[in-house]
Amino acid sequence: MRTSESSADVLREFRRQQPKWSPSPSGDGSEQCVVEVPLDHARPDGPRLSIAVNRIRAKDPGRRRGILLALNGGPGGYFGLGRRFPAVLSRTRLGECYDLIGFDPRGTGGSTPLTGEITPTKAPFDSRPTDADFPLVAEDFRRREEGNQRAGGEPRRHHSTRNVARDMEVIREVLGEERLSFIGYTYGTYVGAVYGSMFPSRLDRCVLDSCVHPDWSWREQFMAQGRANRANVEKWADWAAERVGLFGLGATQDAVISAVEEAAHNTATQAGNYLRTLFDGAMGSRSANRARWAELGHLVADLRTGDKATVEKWLADEKVWPPAETEGTTRCGVLDAVTLEKDWPEDLDVYFEDMRRFRERYPYGYGVMRAQPWVGAFRAFTPPEEPAGLTGEGLATGLVVHADGDPTDHYEGGAAMAARLGYRLITVADSGQHEIYALNGNPEVDALVDAYLVDGIVPEDTVCTSTVRRPDIPADRAGDTERPADHTA
Repeated sequence: MRTSESSADVLREFRRQQPKWSPSPSGDGSEQCVVEVPLDHARPDGPRLSIAVNRIRAKDPGRRRGILLALNGGPGGYFGLGRRFPAVLSRTRLGECYDLIGFDPRGTGGSTPLTGEITPTKAPFDSRPTDADFPLVAEDFRRREEGNQRAGGEPRRHHSTRNVARDMEVIREVLGEERLSFIGYTYGTYVGAVYGSMFPSRLDRCVLDSCVHPDWSWREQFMAQGRANRANVEKWADWAAERVGLFGLGATQDAVISAVEEAAHNTATQAGNYLRTLFDGAMGSRSANRARWAELGHLVADLRTGDKATVEKWLADEKVWPPAETEGTTRCGVLDAVTLEKDWPEDLDVYFEDMRRFRERYPYGYGVMRAQPWVGAFRAFTPPEEPAGLTGEGLATGLVVHADGDPTDHYEGGAAMAARLGYRLITVADSGQHEIYALNGNPEVDALVDAYLVDGIVPEDTVCTSTVRRPDIPADRAGDTERPADHTA
């Protein structure tokens, strides 16, 4: 057993690595290397992990102000850019003065993998499951966690946000930088906040886009998606009610929601629960996308008939969420491991009661699936440490960017994160977009963030206009009560 002094020596060895850069085979202009980190930073003489890192150097060395790391997606790399981030950000002003750094967090992508078994499921894919299906849902996740543990084993305990932040600190030191700047989206916002709380003197400029809430458990974060989707549906319902002559769904929000529920009922009765589940998904995705509001009004009107062919036509492009796992025997196990860093209820009745409530109130956007049991109810390990307490102490002023109708990360989380860290809040109004800066083509947001990261200009709290607008359809005038007869899906 090494002494603590020897462990400190081992940590210094990690920090003094000499990265071996080579051109990335992706052809995106980046170069790549591998940085080694301890599996358990408290025991650096134990097993090691490889972290895959890509870099594009600053285009103007005379203006270079350091490195900027970026992270989105996840936990677990879901839709994360990872090592591809430098190529994306090089198209912005950031490429002028930063070495742009992308990395695959531990367990994901080109880094040392953490896997889980793909286990068969018995519960039906249903956004409004019956009480009789609840035990099947729970059993599916119990078996999933058993498969996670068989495939991932002991390393699962060490795939946590704290350790991702520690890996970033090793990357900073290996690259020989006094400080790093950071852009985080979605899960990356939590990583950035944890890094700043653990290493405040090492964090320079920071932007957190589409934030998690600083105080919520992972379960609370997931469940908030149900409320966010409901809020978008209600805003759409108000808009549709003002155009009752076009859509015929009712002249009040309540009447429009009743029409939605009629469409859901008739679709289930005549076309089956699977298509009704896709309909509930469409209510979430299309109410978030303001440009599809007129389409959604006609969809609901047509689906009130319940005709299967009509339903299938309208929902042909609706994606199943989460995507089905149909290839191979394993998948990335990081999502399941990281979300277990915070406690989950062990009493299944807690989940079942919430599922009943969500089935009634928040079925849209697959809300019930956010309330159902998760692998956390059957957690196979005890986390080795508590989650980081988030604080803005010692941090320079940064930015939080958040759309007020973000269906994935509730706006409440962005406002709370800005307040907790002492950051400025940039709100994109009347928008259901997610991950906005440099990824969603909002020039007003892009200009504010660029000015902050490149020029050091810190804005006041700002409300920006969404680039995805509501349909240009005027509200009803007196006597306008008929829907156009030639509309087709």
